Amino acid sequence: MICFPHAKINIGLRIVEKRSDGFHNIETVFYPIHGLYDCLEIHQSQELHFTNTGLEIDAPIEKNLCVRAWHVLNAHTPIPPIAIHLHKHIPFGAGLGGGSADAAFVLTALNSYFNLQLSIETLEQLALQLGSDCPFFIQSTPVFAEGRGEVFSPCSIKLTNYFIVLANPNIHVSTAMAYAGVSPHKRPHTMLHDLSINPAEWKGVIENDFEASVFQQFPAIQELKELMYTLGAVYAAMSGSGSTVFGIFESEIEIPTNIPVIWKGRLL
Repeated sequence: MICFPHAKINIGLRIVEKRSDGFHNIETVFYPIHGLYDCLEIHQSQELHFTNTGLEIDAPIEKNLCVRAWHVLNAHTPIPPIAIHLHKHIPFGAGLGGGSADAAFVLTALNSYFNLQLSIETLEQLALQLGSDCPFFIQSTPVFAEGRGEVFSPCSIKLTNYFIVLANPNIHVSTAMAYAGVSPHKRPHTMLHDLSINPAEWKGVIENDFEASVFQQFPAIQELKELMYTLGAVYAAMSGSGSTVFGIFESEIEIPTNIPVIWKGRLL
């Protein structure tokens, strides 16, 4: 079985409070980017096995999210061992959820491959054991997210008529480092679930709480955001805890060679 885990962006990200379990409650909008993919191949094997091409994954096997996904599912519903091959294209530490997408797609692929007939709710609960944003990738539709990022409500935003540019300066931003640089604050006046469907109204209103501290440490990321606006973006922001910056444009643009684009195009 072959499937294609895709990236996501965060439209706004607010740190609401630190929880007693050490995680943070957040508010954000997850939006799928179906044009930027990894490639995942799964087949039954005599023993659990993982291989990788593309971007190198240097995590030890016990921390590999694809392998952990098999273990989480096997603990819930015993399944045979599998061989997993991942061609990695979505960059790491980029705020695009690539590792979470890979793990979630392993769960959904195995559910189909072994005809387990697990519900969406069960798959999302299993995905949450792997990462706070993993449950989003089970259904991969735009959602307003609260809690750790796993409490979803409908979101009417559609970016299909816009030209999207994702740029990444080849900087890895640690999620732990990003959280260490922010402090929870009171809920703002403008809530993300009241977000206008018009991106031209977001600038100066919809913010990512991680930007201030990440920009201070990595000025190149802030420069990318400023470049997006210089090029005519109606809205630009860092995605998640960084380091990718996305720009939303009303029409296709010529992109200068000094912008490290990792994907551009119109969304499906």
